[in-house]
Amino acid sequence: MAKGYWIARVDVKDPERYKAYVETAAPAFREYGAKFIARGGPVTNLEGQPRGRNVIIEFESVEKAKACYDSEQYQKAAAIRHEVADSEMIIVEGYDG
Repeated sequence: MAKGYWIARVDVKDPERYKAYVETAAPAFREYGAKFIARGGPVTNLEGQPRGRNVIIEFESVEKAKACYDSEQYQKAAAIRHEVADSEMIIVEGYDG
């Protein structure tokens, strides 16, 4: 079974309140076995408009990745993120071949 990945590109508008997002999201990440592959850090922009923060999170499957996002706990965190950051998020199926 192919793994599932969240790819998030984020511009944080309120760094102090963003910490509340991170704290609120943590239980959902633990519950669904999230593994952070990239979490911020320097970026080399090649094409397009860069964002200030880029995150890749690995899950056991696309289904687990989607279940985490849809969970009540993560949706509480997402409500905070929507207030304090501009972002794009997608789930990508990993290559299993």
